[in-house]
This record gives sequence, structure tokens and C-alpha cells, in this order.
Amino acid sequence: MPLIWAAISGHGYGHAAQVVPVLNALGRRVPGVTAILRTTVPASFFHDRMTIPWTHQPVQQDVGCVQNGPLEIDVPATWDALEQFHADWDRRVEDEAAAIRAARPQLILADTPYLASEAGLHANTPVVALANFTWDAVLTPFLHPDMPAQRTLIESIVRSYSHASLALRIAPGLPLDVFRDVRGIGPIADPAPSRRAELRYRLAVADREQVVLVGFGGVPLASLPWTAMERMDGYRFIFDGPLPRPFATIHELRALPFSFKEVLASVDLIMTKPGYGTTVEAVTLGIPVVFVRRHNFADEPPLVAFLQQYGRAAELSLEEFLAGRWQTSFAALRSSHTPPQHPPAPTGADDAAAILAASM
Repeated sequence: MPLIWAAISGHGYGHAAQVVPVLNALGRRVPGVTAILRTTVPASFFHDRMTIPWTHQPVQQDVGCVQNGPLEIDVPATWDALEQFHADWDRRVEDEAAAIRAARPQLILADTPYLASEAGLHANTPVVALANFTWDAVLTPFLHPDMPAQRTLIESIVRSYSHASLALRIAPGLPLDVFRDVRGIGPIADPAPSRRAELRYRLAVADREQVVLVGFGGVPLASLPWTAMERMDGYRFIFDGPLPRPFATIHELRALPFSFKEVLASVDLIMTKPGYGTTVEAVTLGIPVVFVRRHNFADEPPLVAFLQQYGRAAELSLEEFLAGRWQTSFAALRSSHTPPQHPPAPTGADDAAAILAASM
């Protein structure tokens, strides 16, 4: 029975959201294929998403970066965590390689932990990276000139990535020039069907009201300008996180009988950061997006460019976001009807599956 080892970064849910459609598409091409999901992303994320048989092994694959909420990287804590992760690097690599040898997969798919590339080399198992960015690109801007150990860590990460046999560059993304062989694939999006009428009925939304999803990905958002949101006439909000108290016009997503993807496909507006999954699915669905830049994450510029080229988008400054001054951006999007260009088809999952199937 064909087996694929999927090493998935546990930094948020974006990497897992890219891998799942690829594995499902692979299942349509390779009969009987199964997957080992090697990741600290909770197994619950994959329930009702994966269509091929899978097992979950909650083993840390990388650090990524440590964040103070979804909009701010804690740079000192990130370097500390990386030093701890690499302190016993040789043992970590050998443990991973031993697990790979025991499982005997035909292929390793990595999105995008460099540990998998290094372990795959030791286990003599081919590695295909799937990525729109790499961690060295994220971390390099934070190098301190007086700390050569940080440069050594980056060099180690780059060296490990270079062992991959192939990298599949997901559009929109960075060049991935740390890899020897890079092939471009289309955007990855797997939107759910809209349940707009059911959602509005469930929340008793008036015809004149617009429903806004406030979702900032797998790194939790601790606080919002709740009072200002309550005062925004003509809007209902669905928040992907816990509410501090009950509100008449703000609803917890987890209290609704809909998944995040179903809600995303059913709302009138999305308030978010420029993260891969929400950005590409919103553009694919034609749903307007108000976004708050992080200004410190390497893949943000191509995602913002993608939004502005193919989507209906408005930017909100961090100051405006925190103060609850959202309505001007909302109003601008309500009067905008056509994106500048028709978006590219989300062929990335099928593109990747075709390449992977030829290697199995």
C-alpha cells in the first residue's frame, strides 16, 4: 500500500491547510495511498478534511517563529526557541530518520520543516518540499550583526533544505532559491460550499446587515475593540475565538454549526491578516477582504499583491484596527464590485498531486 510521510509545520494551521488538498488530490490519483501526518497541528484539524486514510504523530517538526498574537513576532523568544530546537540537532535528526526508516514511506512531503529534508537524506528517502516560503527567509531579516550564532543557525537551515529532491513553489509565494530544483504550481484553495442562507437565518441577520468574519489564523487573537464593534450599525461579526462576554451582534464561530471554511464561504466580508489560506480562498470565492499587515513576515508582500491584483481588498492600519475604525474600509468594499483581474484557477493541489504520483 503506497505511503506518504507528510511533515507539516506546527506554526499556525496554514501549512496543514495547504497539505490536506494535495493529499486528497493524490488519493484520487494513487489508489490505496495512506499518509502519516507528522506534525504538532492537532489531529482534530484533519478530521472532516482528509479523504484518504491517515495516522497522526504529534512530533515537533520546526519552530517557525514565536508570536505575540497573530500580528507580532517575538524576535528574542524566537531565537531562544531555535537555539533549544537545535541544541540536540543530531539526535533529533537521527530519531526522525529512524522513524522514517521504520515506516518505509515511498516519499516525504514537507510543508515546510527543514528537519524533514535532513532526516530524509539520512533515511535515504526522497523529499519533496511544498511551500510558499521557507523559514530562513522569515528569520533572516531578524539577524543581529553581533550574534554570529544566529547566522550559523540560518546556514544550518539552508543546508538542510538543500537536501530536498524537489520543491513545489505554491503561488503566490517567494522564489524558494534555497532548493536545487524548484517547480511552480498554481494556488492551493479548497473552499467549502456557501451556506449563506442558513448562516443568516441562524443568526437572524436583517437584510440590510452584512456579516463579517474576523479570523486571523491559527495563532490566537487575544483582544478586539469590542465596544466599537457593537456600535457599528449594519454589521454582524463572527469571531474565530472566545468572546469575553455575550454580545448582541458579535458571535463565536465555535458556537455555530458551521466549520471555519463554511463560514468563510458564506459571509459578506472578511477581516484578517494576509495569511495564505484565508487570502487565496477569499480571492477564489470573490469575497471582499479587509486586511491588517504584519510588516514583519516574508511572505506578506506576494500575498498582498495577489489580493490587490485579483481580489476586492482594503488595507486597514494597525492603529485603525485596534481603535475599531473599520467602517470606512467596509464602505469602500461595499461599493467595489469587480477585482482588477480575474484570479488564476486554484490548480495547485492537482498540480502537486500529479508530480507526487509520478514519484510513487
